[in-house]
Amino acid sequence: MNIEHKIIAATVAAVKELYQQDLPENQVNLQDTRAEFEGQITIVVFPVVRFSKKSPEATATDLGEYLVANIEEITAFSVVKGFLNLSIADAYWVNLFNTDLLNPSFGVFSPNGKKVMVEYSSPNTNKPLHLGHVRNNLLGYSVAELLKASGYDVVKVNLVNDRGIHICKSMLAWQKWGNGETPESSLMKGDHLVGKYYVIFDKEYKKEIEALKLEGQTEEEAKKNAPLIKEAQKMLLDWEAGVPEVIELWKTMNGWVYDGFAVSYKNLGVDFDKYYYESNTYLLGKGTVDEGLEKGVFFKKPDGSVWIDLTADGLDQKLVLRADGTSVYITQDLGTAQMKYDDFKMDESIYVVGNEQDYHFKVLFLILEKLGKSWATGLHHLSYGMVDLPSGKMKSREGTVVDADDLVAEMIDTAKAKTEALGKVNDFDEEEKERLYYNIGMGALKYFLLKVEPKKRLLFDPAESIDFQGNTGPFIQYTHARIKSLLLKAGYDFAHAGIADAEITATEKEMIMLLAKYPNEIQSAAKTHSPAVLANYLYEVAKMFNKFYHETPPIIKEENEAVKKHRLNLSFVTAEVLKRGMRILGIAVPERM
Repeated sequence: MNIEHKIIAATVAAVKELYQQDLPENQVNLQDTRAEFEGQITIVVFPVVRFSKKSPEATATDLGEYLVANIEEITAFSVVKGFLNLSIADAYWVNLFNTDLLNPSFGVFSPNGKKVMVEYSSPNTNKPLHLGHVRNNLLGYSVAELLKASGYDVVKVNLVNDRGIHICKSMLAWQKWGNGETPESSLMKGDHLVGKYYVIFDKEYKKEIEALKLEGQTEEEAKKNAPLIKEAQKMLLDWEAGVPEVIELWKTMNGWVYDGFAVSYKNLGVDFDKYYYESNTYLLGKGTVDEGLEKGVFFKKPDGSVWIDLTADGLDQKLVLRADGTSVYITQDLGTAQMKYDDFKMDESIYVVGNEQDYHFKVLFLILEKLGKSWATGLHHLSYGMVDLPSGKMKSREGTVVDADDLVAEMIDTAKAKTEALGKVNDFDEEEKERLYYNIGMGALKYFLLKVEPKKRLLFDPAESIDFQGNTGPFIQYTHARIKSLLLKAGYDFAHAGIADAEITATEKEMIMLLAKYPNEIQSAAKTHSPAVLANYLYEVAKMFNKFYHETPPIIKEENEAVKKHRLNLSFVTAEVLKRGMRILGIAVPERM
């Protein structure tokens, strides 16, 4: 039993013995002792006062005396108002480090028997990935890895929006103005090439709208009557009818996009276990609508359209099938949700989608619950905020959104410039340098986007993110490299190091306490679907190691072998926690930099 569990059990026993009352374990509130006070673990006494009928200070003193008498690891206590600060013997922390933290299975969770699906990315095949997709992909990937690390069986899914009017716009523009251009002939990534024609369509469409407005049509009339939009709508009907030449063009251009996406996904370091395609799922959901009508969950209006009334739930009436029998977006989502569950029978399913879709997912999950889907309670929307860039920091290819590939390239270039300016890579060969610049650039990007709570909108400054000081990816990477360099110089070998019974300094005690939290931080981040919890914990670990490194005399020159061995062990465990934690975030930590 660890010290926290001992303290909780003993506090419950103390209340029973001292006040003849039953205190529920979940009401024993433990915290880290604040830095300005003596001790390591603090009990918040206020919940106990109603049982003791004494002042908070008197109650804390009662508990402190009981705990010192009954738990050998507690050496002293102090009372600050309603807070009981407990001092834990150094020997406890040394033993915890040697038995738990040095165990190779430290922070490794056994399978918990539950399956969870994480759906992320969900791009459109009419344009390349942009900055918003970058946050989506990094969030989805890291949440999936967090869940995997905490014992879940995880399925990573990408639902690709590969059909619809927006796809036809790119296809039509290429037909009209492409002159047979291909990714090979243009030396462009396929997704960029298709995106180029989507932009061309938009420009030509706007020209037609302006011309029709000059002829006296209103804005709305012109948008509906422009020849280009009518041709795109005709192409969509032809696609739905399976016209061979339209299907062939669609397959060809989507193929270009998938090749382009594959490169972007590789650069971002994300992957998927299963792809779903809207072209295969857009007709799903009509059976669910019939089921809902039979159960009385949905109702038909006189025009034949099908609705659900959610006003009693604080929402509104929602259309689920048009009068002409065609689906709306939520119809498809209902059917796709059922299909995914049928495919994988997962306990939970997480949709990583921007916060502009908050209402949509409230409605979707509520409908599925009302339909009696037992698995609907396991559905979660991981809602995230937009990413902004400081004005003028980056140029986008289209002048409106920041292209993901451009962003990655700029991050690597910035990492190269900053690293070379420090002059620490002169002995690296070219391949090692390129790998280092990539790892630093991508580490900076990923960490900056992941250290902020998903729900928050954030301002991303590429230059600020690549800083070797402060709460950044490169600072943590550099700390890891510093430790690896130290261990290499010391000739350290974990397999043969063994444990060391040494006296520890106050900072070393702080380090052990912080490192011991790693498993809980993994579980907390997984439970809240927030990589920010883990990211900021890793920053604290890196910061603590640097404090230790600067306060401690050179470890390699330490003459006391037990002290030297302990400090090298402590450095090794720190490096392992940083490496494993950053890997969960999708970030590589170099051995040297």
